[in-house]
Amino acid sequence: MARGLPTKRPIAGVKYVVAVASGKGGVGKSTTAVNLATTLSTHLNLRTGLLDADLFGPSIPLMLNLRGHEPELSEGNLLKPLVNYGVKTMSMGFLVPEGEAVVWRGLMVMKALEQLLRQVDWSDIDILVIDMPPGTGDTQLTITQQIPVDGAIIVSTPQDISLADAKKGAAMFGKVDVPILGMVQNMSYHICEKCNHVSHVFGHGGVDRTADEMRLDVLADVPLHSDVCETSDRGTPIVISRPQSVHAKVYREMGEKVWAKLQALKK
Repeated sequence: MARGLPTKRPIAGVKYVVAVASGKGGVGKSTTAVNLATTLSTHLNLRTGLLDADLFGPSIPLMLNLRGHEPELSEGNLLKPLVNYGVKTMSMGFLVPEGEAVVWRGLMVMKALEQLLRQVDWSDIDILVIDMPPGTGDTQLTITQQIPVDGAIIVSTPQDISLADAKKGAAMFGKVDVPILGMVQNMSYHICEKCNHVSHVFGHGGVDRTADEMRLDVLADVPLHSDVCETSDRGTPIVISRPQSVHAKVYREMGEKVWAKLQALKK
């Protein structure tokens, strides 16, 4: 152990931990995390948890239709995760009034994250998906220093400005010895509903090229479509509300790849 760093301790009851991250906000990271978690739960029948680690801008309560609910305490005085679509979920959005800003310095952030990791009843979880905030700050360092993270997923659009920050995110996980399972190319292209014309709104193939440079796999190539946004805003992830859609198929395939990679890493 390096001097001054805490000893990593697994979360009681959790077999695998996966971090979904991005260097920049607005690339669809939380949407990816939610659809991955619901896919693991409903398609692969895994006991799945989802931790919303974005303390300053929690969006998981909205995306899983859990706004307005408060967690109860277990007999062991642990917070009981709220559940929807079979996914056990915890978020700062359940613990502070909606619309109230969280204005904390680094030490407060670290303490809150430790509580979300250690003082929540995460028992009997096959895989815990952690929706990271954008960037490479206190949250990322705290989580990767507190618990063993089995793998990270980097989400980016094909746009160069997004990819520049995605590379920094990947480099950060390398420094803290977290394997990167692969990248997700989100908002990859748009297909016109009237003429089927394909438009590469944010550029073409940027994530593919970046993944090749870093010797990473591309786990999913997700098209841009208003359905993804609308279903997320309604709290009905597209893998649940429109399971026959192209997007749901992409997320299911991504879930299968992620689970296979995690099992391969443990061998």
